[in-house]
Amino acid sequence: MNAVVAAVLIMLVLSLCRIHVVVALIVGAISGGLVAGMSLESTIDAFNAGLGGGATVALSYATLGAFAVAIGKSGLAHALADKALALIGKQDEGGPATGIRFMIIGLLVAVAMSSQNILPIHIAFIPLVVPPLLYVMAKLHMDRRLVACALTFGLITPYMFLPVGFGGIYLNEILLANVADNGVDASELNVMSAMALPALGMLVGLLIAIFFSYRGGRGYDLKLISQTERVDVKYSPKTLVMALVAIVVAFVVQLWLGSMILGALAGFVLFNLSGVVKWQEADDLFTEGMKMLAMIGFIMIAANGFAEVMRETGDIANLVEGSVAAIGENKPLAALLMLVVGLLITMGIGSSFSTIPIIAALYVPLALQMGFSPLAIVALVGTAGALGDAGSPASDSTLGPTAGLNVDGQHNHIWDTVVPTFLHYNLPLLGFGWLAAMVL
Repeated sequence: MNAVVAAVLIMLVLSLCRIHVVVALIVGAISGGLVAGMSLESTIDAFNAGLGGGATVALSYATLGAFAVAIGKSGLAHALADKALALIGKQDEGGPATGIRFMIIGLLVAVAMSSQNILPIHIAFIPLVVPPLLYVMAKLHMDRRLVACALTFGLITPYMFLPVGFGGIYLNEILLANVADNGVDASELNVMSAMALPALGMLVGLLIAIFFSYRGGRGYDLKLISQTERVDVKYSPKTLVMALVAIVVAFVVQLWLGSMILGALAGFVLFNLSGVVKWQEADDLFTEGMKMLAMIGFIMIAANGFAEVMRETGDIANLVEGSVAAIGENKPLAALLMLVVGLLITMGIGSSFSTIPIIAALYVPLALQMGFSPLAIVALVGTAGALGDAGSPASDSTLGPTAGLNVDGQHNHIWDTVVPTFLHYNLPLLGFGWLAAMVL
């Protein structure tokens, strides 16, 4: 059995059995190395060698967590939650408050999409915005699985369709560059045209989640929310203004120096200097913030170790070559297998950005040989890379929503984020990505 397939399946099965994701990644990586014929010592060495690749991301999330706690102290997100609660109070007694539900979902989608291009802070906004809204969501009986789907849609769709921010990196610097390096003239291609159908598949998945899967209510314990998320945070015009200024400063520093770590630290220091965070509270708040996103950091570090073991096995290339050998002259089957292999790889390593270089070297020549158009090739490789970002236990596109929704322990990462996002996004992406490859 292919070592990559075995490792990914073991990791997913353990995760579904509610084994912690870090443990599932370690066991999956070691199992994959052993299946590939590597010794236990060499497998562990490869895993350890890959851990350093996630250190920068982990530290970035830790400092962003501290910045998030400081913004929470300012009351900015709570002011938004209070406005929503006031709107609920104006509803007729016993009314469904459907309009407020749509408003919250629309707001979260818009903020998530903005975090990929307008204010490229990725998942750092989630612990700022989501926890203060949990009380409102519970009052509305909103299903948190719907919120997880909305957030994941906003985190993934912009980078796979809009060539700005993280999308500029994914579409231009990685996708088009790798396609061009392997024999396709991409200079005149409109990447948005190529990825329009796959992006439409993401939208279809979101609409299914909103209007069918999770349109009903779901109960949550308000006492647990009150114990973990303060619903009576005090704020003033000064604290709200300082929060907005700190966000702008963090954004400017991040763009100027290219470091999320320094951007978050600049924002945190500004809160200290302004008095919103008192000096004697700063150490405890910073520690609290680091704890909040520490799990994501450790999972990202473990995922890097997992990915390094998969590369060392050499079976990623064997998996791709095996799918190529099974295709023959069947063009529809070729497109489907390419997408499925992309799904497996990204599910394992948790990064669409790292999947493209792995698959492009073999997929592009094969696609050219089989008569796929340049636009279809871009759509095929781009979708194959994006597949698995939703629904991967180790992806920050699923870890981020869980970090915000599970602060009170009422939202399970695997069953309430990973499984719903897998079903609502990977399945439509498979269908619409295959259709794009066939019609473009």
